[in-house]
Parts: sequence; C-alpha cells; structure tokens
Amino acid sequence: MEQATNDSGWRGSHEGWLEAAYDALLESGVEAVKILPLAKRLNLSRTSFYWFFKDREELLAALVARWREKNTGNMVKRSEAYAETIAEAMLNVFDCWLDQDLFDAQFEFAVRSWALQSEEILEEVRQADQARLEAISRMFVRFGFTEAAADVRARTTYLVQIGYISMQSREDIATRMKRIPEYIAIYTGEAPQPRELDRFFARHGYTPG
Repeated sequence: MEQATNDSGWRGSHEGWLEAAYDALLESGVEAVKILPLAKRLNLSRTSFYWFFKDREELLAALVARWREKNTGNMVKRSEAYAETIAEAMLNVFDCWLDQDLFDAQFEFAVRSWALQSEEILEEVRQADQARLEAISRMFVRFGFTEAAADVRARTTYLVQIGYISMQSREDIATRMKRIPEYIAIYTGEAPQPRELDRFFARHGYTPG
C-alpha cells in the first residue's frame, strides 16, 4: 500500500484511469475505452494501467458500477427523501434532472448507447430501469396511491425523462423551470404549493423572472 501511494505520481491512480475511461466513453463510445489510448490521454505508460486494473474488462465493470451507483442510487435516494406531499416528493426526484452530481444524463446516454452493442450492458440497463421504476412507484404508494396507479404514474414520470435523454433534448433553465409545475401536476394529480416550489428553486439557484 505504501508503494502504491509513493508510485501514484507516475502510475496515475485508480480514479484517474476511471475518469479517463469515463471521458472517452462520453466523447466517443465504448470502443474508445481502450488501454493504450487512455494511457496516451493520461501521458502514462500502458503498463501502469495494470497497477490498478486486471484488464480492460475490469475497467469497464468499474465504469458500469460508477453509473449504477450514481444514477440509480441517487434516484432511489431522492424518491425516498422526506416530503410532506406527493408533489414535494416528486420535486425531490426532479432534483436528479437538474443536478448532474445526482444524475449524469450524458453518462446515461453513453451507457444506453453501449447497451445497443452488448447484451450484458443491456441487462444492466434493464435492471436499472426496473429498480428506478420500482422506487418511484413505492413513492406513490407511500402517499396512498394504489399499486396499479403508482405503477402507471411512475412509468409516465420516468419514461418521459428517459425520452428527454434519448432524444438529447435541450432546454434552457428558465424554460425547464416554467414547465416543472405542470409536469408535477400531471404526474401526481396535485399542483405543487408555492412554498414547495420556492424550496426547489432555491436549491437549484434559480430565481423566477
């Protein structure tokens, strides 16, 4: 361990290699995530890669784990966050669509594109979709919706956002924020209260015009 710390300056680091792989995946797809190009990107020797990863497959697995933990893990946590109303609970989930630290839409698009080439990754995506849908559905049930209604509302909420990502749709922040109250009302059947919207806008640094 001491040697790894001392040598990290010229071998790079586990996180450094993973970050380079992440950048390559987003820029050019999974075919670009190869050891030699990453070494050149980092200005390191090819052999230094093996200090941190057994092989390319282990690096790819680490990328998938990072995606799973960030995008699925945070969405589940936001669906379980404290809320007094279903509208406020949905605003908690909407945090994911506005905060890249919670949900990385570019990473999501890249992994879904990767899934078109790999049955294994496609299965990972299917499992992630199921976990996210179940989490949002549980949120609705928590606020008194039947399981059938919760399932449909969860699908409506989630599939619209995945559509945004798949289409690489772009909205400026003002347009997105103006639409959010209507989305909340459609998804939950309940308009968000002004105080709920104020808290939501504040945590995203937005001041309505």
